[in-house]
Amino acid sequence: MEKLYFTSESVTEGHPDKLCDYISDTILDEALKQDKNSRVAVETFASANQITIAGQITTNAKLDIEQIVRDRIKEIGYDNSKLDIDYRSCKIDINITKQSSDIAQGVDIGGAGDQGIMFGFASDETEAYMPFAIDMAHKLSKRLTEVRKTGILPYLRPDGKTQVTVEYVDGKVNRIDTILISTQHNEDVDIDALVTDIKEKVINAVIPSKYLDNETKYYINPTGRFVIGGPLGDTGLTGRKIIVDTYGGYARHGGGAFSGKDATKVDRSAAYMLRHIAKNIVANGYAKKCEIQVAYAIGMEQPMSVFVETFGTNKVPHKEILDIINRNFDLTPNGIIEYLKLREPIFTKTTNYGHFGRTELPWEQIITLK
Repeated sequence: MEKLYFTSESVTEGHPDKLCDYISDTILDEALKQDKNSRVAVETFASANQITIAGQITTNAKLDIEQIVRDRIKEIGYDNSKLDIDYRSCKIDINITKQSSDIAQGVDIGGAGDQGIMFGFASDETEAYMPFAIDMAHKLSKRLTEVRKTGILPYLRPDGKTQVTVEYVDGKVNRIDTILISTQHNEDVDIDALVTDIKEKVINAVIPSKYLDNETKYYINPTGRFVIGGPLGDTGLTGRKIIVDTYGGYARHGGGAFSGKDATKVDRSAAYMLRHIAKNIVANGYAKKCEIQVAYAIGMEQPMSVFVETFGTNKVPHKEILDIINRNFDLTPNGIIEYLKLREPIFTKTTNYGHFGRTELPWEQIITLK
């Protein structure tokens, strides 16, 4: 009997990096609502009561970027510059240019917006075809936001992180070994009461009891205090939570971030398509675990390579799986955009709690492969 331990983390929507992702994705969606052919590559930087927006936008849309920023900060719940950031008083600096003509000439003919490698992954460990640790970590982070916004635990503030360590026995999930939660809170909170509330209202509400036992370890606000948070406690930047966004470190990542990029950027669109393909390879019974890699060159339509790994779980040869992929899917940038309908303003839905494993997103749909 072989025991192994694997850990993944997630963050709440108020984490400074996720605040930045959400602002960047909202700018993208607002551009797509008015102009479906918008080209967007926007980065957001958050520091002490200041937001900086920079990047390239080529669009016919009329965007009030300052209002978008303030609305998103307010929506998340940040309203105190002494503790995190205040949507009413924060300084907003905007530096936006248009897409480089050198890049545009390749994208205009249907080529990839950049070179790079992308990965997609799926496993039958969970109903969502996601690795177990990241699936549980996301559920905890989402629940932290729910209990704050619905008033169940009104003393919580937006910033927070979760972490789950899973024990595997002979390659299968056996139990949860450790749960770590750090959550921002108001200054006058009793920490012992917070620990009790988090166990009862967050952990026990979302983690199936069969995975918890007397040996499970809990670490809740291990420093004992988390009052200063958000961009005041730590700077935020678009694209820094790429492992939270994907598979929690369980599968490989090409390195490109998602948020703030329109679908001509294969960093985003190809990663979505590869997740869709990997999930359907598993859902259709060709393997129990599947990882796919593609590589693109800037300005070229077809990927330079396609690689499949099933970790010894495949029911058919890899060549047959590659044939299935070639028969069923168009991996050109335009083919991906049309298939997944990525000119629609759907990207703010993806920002928080993982871009994968959520059935409402088009790349998560299960189809019958021919």
